[in-house]
Amino acid sequence: MDRLPPLNPLRAFEAAGRLQSIRRAAEELSVTPGAVSRHVQSLEMFLGVRLFRRHAREIVLTAEGEQYLAKVSEHLDGIREATRALTGRRGKDILRIRAYTTFAMKWLIPRLSSFHAGNQTTEVRLTTSNETVDFDRENLDGAIRLGDGRWPGVELDRLMPNELVPLCTPEYGRRHGLQNPEDLQGTLLLHSLVRSDDWQYWLKAAGVSGIDPYSGDKYASSTLAYQATLEGHGIMIAQKALFLDDLRAGRLVQPIPFSLDRGAFTYYLIYPRRSSRNPAFRRFREWLLDEVERIEQPAALRSES
Repeated sequence: MDRLPPLNPLRAFEAAGRLQSIRRAAEELSVTPGAVSRHVQSLEMFLGVRLFRRHAREIVLTAEGEQYLAKVSEHLDGIREATRALTGRRGKDILRIRAYTTFAMKWLIPRLSSFHAGNQTTEVRLTTSNETVDFDRENLDGAIRLGDGRWPGVELDRLMPNELVPLCTPEYGRRHGLQNPEDLQGTLLLHSLVRSDDWQYWLKAAGVSGIDPYSGDKYASSTLAYQATLEGHGIMIAQKALFLDDLRAGRLVQPIPFSLDRGAFTYYLIYPRRSSRNPAFRRFREWLLDEVERIEQPAALRSES
């Protein structure tokens, strides 16, 4: 077969295969789901090859479909780049990323300007949620999640260590004479309800008894617990990597040197396989991993009480 396949069915197939969804492909192409289905069926008839296995609520690429999509995506990307180079116009690439509120506010957003500087045609649509991510039903390219690395059916990259440390203002640390884990007796422990067991993990690892790990004030998120800590209300248990800027600026201190590394239970970038075919996502992933590599945690961040 020497003649080229029709372009519209090819675009519909590429979008449906990349997004693994007829509905999301229709939204991207501004057509109806029925139109996408008809285009894909006409391409299959043209090729004489079945590209998708169709189930009640989803479509799955066949082995032939996977191979064809990889080649088609490569050449469509080349056509887009050639067109942009010729016309001098670049449309916006939309990148949809999900993260936790505290991770987004304390780590990701302060660094995003460096991504935008090198990717001015990519628009990052960042949302926050603690809910489980479902790539089959949500239009997301990737998500930053906390877990043990066992998410079935997705690709993943381990990000920074999940190092738990107690943090407070310098004045609070001095006032309570905080130097050793036992000195926490009589302080007000601050908790995030979505990470309600962190003080228990830390106190147990530090070998401290006689302190109720669930006592103190509780907040709906780590962001609220952080604000209460800044106001001098108490001492929070926190993931050190998210608060390095506060430690460097002296807004917070780690008055007790003991830290607990949760090992494999940490932050990961997770994403469906289809995202690997998206050049904008590949650039974002590469940038994110580079930023993680730059994290430095010098011992000098500990302040004397």
